[in-house]
Amino acid sequence: MSDQFKKAISLYSLTMIAIGSSIGSGIFKVPSEIAGYLRSEGLMLSVWVIGAVIAICGAITFANISAKFSKVGGFYVFIKEAFGDLPAFLYGWSMFWVINTGSLAALSLVFTSYLSVFIDISERMQIVIAILTILVLTIMNIVGVKLGSIFASIFTSAKLLGIFIVVIIGIVFGVNQDIHISNFDFHANTNNLSFISAFGLALIGVSFSYGGYQHATFVAGEVNDASRIVPKAMIIGILVVCLAYVMINIAYLRLLPINGIAISNSVASEAISTVWSVGGKFISFLIILSVLGTIGIYILTAPRIYFAMADDKLFFKKFAEIHLKYKTPFWAIIFQSLWTIFLLIFWKTFSNLITYVVFVDTVFFFLTALTYFWLLKEKTTIGIISAIVFMTMCAFIVGNTLIEKPQQAGAGLLFLGVGCVFYWFFRKKHNIN
Repeated sequence: MSDQFKKAISLYSLTMIAIGSSIGSGIFKVPSEIAGYLRSEGLMLSVWVIGAVIAICGAITFANISAKFSKVGGFYVFIKEAFGDLPAFLYGWSMFWVINTGSLAALSLVFTSYLSVFIDISERMQIVIAILTILVLTIMNIVGVKLGSIFASIFTSAKLLGIFIVVIIGIVFGVNQDIHISNFDFHANTNNLSFISAFGLALIGVSFSYGGYQHATFVAGEVNDASRIVPKAMIIGILVVCLAYVMINIAYLRLLPINGIAISNSVASEAISTVWSVGGKFISFLIILSVLGTIGIYILTAPRIYFAMADDKLFFKKFAEIHLKYKTPFWAIIFQSLWTIFLLIFWKTFSNLITYVVFVDTVFFFLTALTYFWLLKEKTTIGIISAIVFMTMCAFIVGNTLIEKPQQAGAGLLFLGVGCVFYWFFRKKHNIN
């Protein structure tokens, strides 16, 4: 119950949660994916702007819902209130099998791609190093929450500093003075796709980068005057994130040609290196710290969801066990990391992993936005428009991914289907009505 939590989170703190959860390490990798699909400056920037509009519409939608249902749990609570236990269970289920573990695997590849700036690493060796990184951070988080949280706090600020440096250097010292923002070449992509398909696939990376602001709803029960503070924090947070992402993409384009961005494995580092040779390695170092911090946060926080589900007898029993010495949900952490390693080995590439993650994540974004029409009796015009725009774009991303990336989408749907079977298994086993 939300009244059991100390209400100690302020507007500033919650806004930082919204910003920090959104600004991950994807912005240092995703632009190369997008430039591969959309080989013109105007289209590359437009997909980030459209992604910003979608994210803002989502933030407005979820802010309106949070204003009425300010309880701990965010999306899980909204879905459960509107559609019942099964869809809510599937959200938690997908966090383990797809969303959180897939994100961890993708982030580990961002880490190795920037590590390659310092040492020559083959693709196979990058996978090995990514696995070792996950194992080390897993051990750290099993040993204790304090160690894991200190580690995450120290390194998370590096990503903000990295973005700030890239933006300042790109805008002030960028060598590409004439960015052809008006250049909209609808046929310029390397995958022989139609423009609509290429744009939809580019939105996958954009959605992966903008996602996270909704984490502000997860701790609503720990916020004083949550019905006012949570919506405000989400909207302020996503506006800051949108501005940061558009600006850093302009900086990339001022430092590198569009084709250079498309083939880059470490776009931020290579961009800075064009005007500051040592700067490329400095930025890479900051990004490495940033990714380590983000991976540490993901390993630390998500197992608490699995632990809570297992404690409610709606997940595997082992996940509810607490380590006798370290007092952490060690089996939940271990199994999460083992599944992350499997996904890393199976999907192999950053693009495959974020497609797998975003497809399922977007399904639940759509479902959560739909609760606006179920849960709120009093609706505003801007709320209705925002929800419809957001849901329409979610449906487009899901539909386009099904067509263009059926393997990743099919894998996501498979785990949702398996989740339905296990839901009924858990309920029957424990006689849950």
